[in-house]
Amino acid sequence: MKSAVGKLNIGVGLITMAGFMLYGFYLIYARDFAPDKEAWIAGSAVHPHFEARLAHVHGNLFALLNIVFGYLLLKLPIEIKSAKVISYLSLFGIVMPLGILGEIYFGLPPIFVLIGAVSIISATLLFGIKAIQMKEK
Repeated sequence: MKSAVGKLNIGVGLITMAGFMLYGFYLIYARDFAPDKEAWIAGSAVHPHFEARLAHVHGNLFALLNIVFGYLLLKLPIEIKSAKVISYLSLFGIVMPLGILGEIYFGLPPIFVLIGAVSIISATLLFGIKAIQMKEK
């Protein structure tokens, strides 16, 4: 069912946004309230603090994109096969900011960042093409 495709993006987008909001509150704590906040501030322009901010920003951006894409998938007359591909590519794009966090905290390789980036770009490009190709009813 097509409507389930958009609902999944909206739900996952909202949950992801809440998670990255909480992470943002942690970053505020680390900068303003933690016992070693001076050291954190001094290193804020370099790895890993810079990348932590990148993860926070991209996580919320990709969450918002999933919410918007989900809503549009519910409302626009895009064929089900393309809608599912757009939906899953967009959802998999969330791997990018999670990959940044994986690099920072677990030393994971950057392949997850690249996979997520390619996924969200592909979803956006395909959605744009399908929107231009839409037939009015």
